[in-house]
Amino acid sequence: MKIGKKIIMAVAFVALFAFSSEAQRIATVDIQTILESVDDYKGAQDNLDRLASKWRQEIAQEYDQIKGLYNKYQAEQVLLSDESRRQREDEIMEREKQVRELQRRKFGPEGELFKRRQELVKPIQDRVYQAIEDYAADRGYDFIFDKGGSAGLIFSNGEYDKTEDVIRRLK
Repeated sequence: MKIGKKIIMAVAFVALFAFSSEAQRIATVDIQTILESVDDYKGAQDNLDRLASKWRQEIAQEYDQIKGLYNKYQAEQVLLSDESRRQREDEIMEREKQVRELQRRKFGPEGELFKRRQELVKPIQDRVYQAIEDYAADRGYDFIFDKGGSAGLIFSNGEYDKTEDVIRRLK
C-alpha cells in the first residue's frame, strides 16, 4: 500500500510539472525525524505512553477478574439452578460489556487518549508545520513533501492551487 501511494504521488508529481513553463522549487522533509528532535514532543509522547500503559494495565486487570468469574462459574455450573446460571452468565456478559466500553472510552477514535494527544501533540505539530511553511517562504520553495510518512504534500505555494479553476469549469 505504501509503495503504491508513492508511485501514485510520483506519477502525479511528474504530470503536474511535466508541462509547466517555469521550474518549481521542490524539497522533502521527514516530519517524524523533525518531531522526534523536539524535546516537547518527546515529553508529550512519554506522557501519552505512560497514560496508555496505565490504562492497558487497568483493562487487563478487569479482564483477569472476568476470567476469574468465568472460571468460578464453570466450576460451579453443574450445581446451579437454571435461574442462577442465567444470572451468572448475564453478570459476566455485563462485566465484559463494561470493560469494552471502558476500552472504547480510553482508546477509541474519540477517546481520552486521542483527546490527550490532541492537547499535547497537536500544538507541537502545528509549530513544526509553521516552521516548514516559513522555511519554504524564506527559501522560495513551491512544494514540500513528507518523505518519511503518509502526509504527502505538506506545503504548496498558493499560486499552484488550481482548485477554483476546476470548480469554474464544472459550472
